[in-house]
Amino acid sequence: MARMNGKVALITGAGSMNGLGGATAMRFAEEGATVWLTDLRSDGIEAVATAIEARNGHARTMVQDVTKEDGWDELIDAMVERDGGIDALVNNAGIAVLRPIEAFATDDWHRQLRVNLDSVFFGSRRAIARMREQGRGGAIINISSVAGIVGVPYCSAYAAAKGGVRIMSKVLAVECARDGIRVNTVHPGMIETDMQIVARRDNPDNFDKVVGSIPMGRMGEPLDIANANLFLASDEGRYVTGTEIIVDGGMTAQ
Repeated sequence: MARMNGKVALITGAGSMNGLGGATAMRFAEEGATVWLTDLRSDGIEAVATAIEARNGHARTMVQDVTKEDGWDELIDAMVERDGGIDALVNNAGIAVLRPIEAFATDDWHRQLRVNLDSVFFGSRRAIARMREQGRGGAIINISSVAGIVGVPYCSAYAAAKGGVRIMSKVLAVECARDGIRVNTVHPGMIETDMQIVARRDNPDNFDKVVGSIPMGRMGEPLDIANANLFLASDEGRYVTGTEIIVDGGMTAQ
């Protein structure tokens, strides 16, 4: 089954085989998409691209700082020149600095907003403009978090950004619906990624407490998020826009 045949997809923050972006790129490529992978680390995206190509998939790479507006123009222009446009964008790049509010430096606050929220604005704005020019619709999936829906301790800056991603995506969905451009958010809970390794190191006691509270009794895997992204990016999600898919093992159901 090739649910993404003929589609060109961009996944940011795709520089880790153990990350949400890398897993999403693998799934999209398995389903026939030509995937563009970006990250600050060239070695990371090259490793993911090599793994994709070893499975007969099609991958392109570009080093990108998602907080730089000009870089988005360069990236989308390269996609148009090489592959004829963009059909799906997964705004996945993100960082998490977890600590009590009184321990936050102002620079940490602004950095998280730049990476987790500003970048989604930059990417969505540029992709929507190109999708409208193409006239064939498209899908934008913005990776938020359960921290963008409910209160999670030590996540004030991260949550502010992820909550902003959620509501901005709803606005964009309404603005773009008549153009066939669908905009949705995916909200991971505790997923076994490199980011969670950092979170465990920074807040071991709180981390173990949160994992213990998951109704399913375990963390999820990057593939769980990749499959949600695949549904939203493919034609199977053709009537889904302006909503969120929560993939959290039941955390927010309590």
